Amino acid sequence: MSALTGRRVLVTGARGTFGRHLCAALTAAGARVVGLDLHADEDAEVPVLGCDLTDQAAVPPAVAAAVDRLGGLDLLVNNAGVGGPAPAELPPDEVVRRQLEVNLLAAWRTTAAALPALEASRGRVVFVASRMAVLPLPLAAAYGVSKRALVAYADALRHEVGTHVGVSVVYPSMVASPIHDSTERAGLSLNGVSRAEPVEGVVAAILRAATARRAPRDVATTRRGRVELALARHAPALADRLVRRTVAGRIAAGDLDGAALAAGMVRRHRPTDR
Repeated sequence: MSALTGRRVLVTGARGTFGRHLCAALTAAGARVVGLDLHADEDAEVPVLGCDLTDQAAVPPAVAAAVDRLGGLDLLVNNAGVGGPAPAELPPDEVVRRQLEVNLLAAWRTTAAALPALEASRGRVVFVASRMAVLPLPLAAAYGVSKRALVAYADALRHEVGTHVGVSVVYPSMVASPIHDSTERAGLSLNGVSRAEPVEGVVAAILRAATARRAPRDVATTRRGRVELALARHAPALADRLVRRTVAGRIAAGDLDGAALAAGMVRRHRPTDR
């Protein structure tokens, strides 16, 4: 019998790339799953309730409806997320605001609404963060900031409720999904900067966090990810140098010449004509 058999699970961002694969894997392992997403699909094999997670008033009743449907809650996976280019040197705009709302505040709202049910079951919360939470990249400040803030929230939550609710953070790298579409359109592909990994590895890491005897604090999705997490935490100056060298190489190769949002970096990295 699977460790997930009969477990009652709520997954946010259930219709996205990670969400769909995760819901299928949880169901195959015997869990009972309900999803939350902006667009509902209540007739699917895994029912998805519609909810705008950026709407403070909408989240508590949606979570309550999911918990009622499941008859309780053993596991919450905060998976919903959005991306997009956002240079740190430019003032924050709607792209930045939305990433903070979805990547950080939506998870905060959902977790707060779910905590009474999770405490009652001595359940767990798993946050899907990003390697960029600890190893940030330029030109994607909003994503890195929102995911680092998500980790800080998870750390604070663990101190407050960790005696009764397990709290884990999973750190994927780049996975091919529509979350990167706006970055690609802006000419800021992550190719050559972040190594792609399969979605199945991310799902497996989430399941490991959910089924471990004790909730692990931080979970990398690959061996390389474990090295990068350790490097970022224990040798941050070296990690910074490696990122700068990689980005400088892309600029020297002309990879960012057509990206308007990278114009400042390109100008600063190119020697002034004499």
